Amino acid sequence: MDLHNIRADYSKQELSEQECDASPLVQFERWLNEAVRAEVNEPTAMNVATVGEDGRPSSRMVLLKEVNAQGFVFFSNYLSRKGRALSAHPFAALTFFWPELERQVRVEGRVVLLDEAASDEYFKSRPYTSRIGAWASEQSSVIAGKSVLVARAAAVGLKHPISVPRPPHWGGYVVLPERLEFWQGRPSRLHDRIQYRLENESWLKERLAP
Repeated sequence: MDLHNIRADYSKQELSEQECDASPLVQFERWLNEAVRAEVNEPTAMNVATVGEDGRPSSRMVLLKEVNAQGFVFFSNYLSRKGRALSAHPFAALTFFWPELERQVRVEGRVVLLDEAASDEYFKSRPYTSRIGAWASEQSSVIAGKSVLVARAAAVGLKHPISVPRPPHWGGYVVLPERLEFWQGRPSRLHDRIQYRLENESWLKERLAP
């Protein structure tokens, strides 16, 4: 297979500075709603990139769970590889890719912990088995086999047959955006790229070369 010849010419839509909302979070919600209506596969899936304790980058797919006035919310195990990375370097880059709409959104910003009450509220909304899994899995750690995980889950289920409290090592993160980019694919690789950049607590909107 010759990878050099795999390409597509994007032409579905275009994007101008004028049509972008003054608030990047409002603009993001607009695009996310359009992705949901278009039945994009996993519209809330995002790549979360972090820098580890050793200074090396790593990334993984995570589901966005909320967009609010602060920023972008997701949940994870604080002791996982990403959790340790965020503890060492509390910054992250997010990437959303909606190929059906020929769109991409990039977000960069500082990361803070979601308050405990909000983490508790979301944890209660999760399916019972997912709550069990949050206790049973020492995320990112090496285990001898799948049977270890199954045994731990069974033990947690016996201990909490009805109500499962949130583990102290599990909760939410909020990415506080400082830079966002909305990318719309265009013909001849002359893509539309509109960037929002936070400067003196105000958002500057500017066009980038593709």
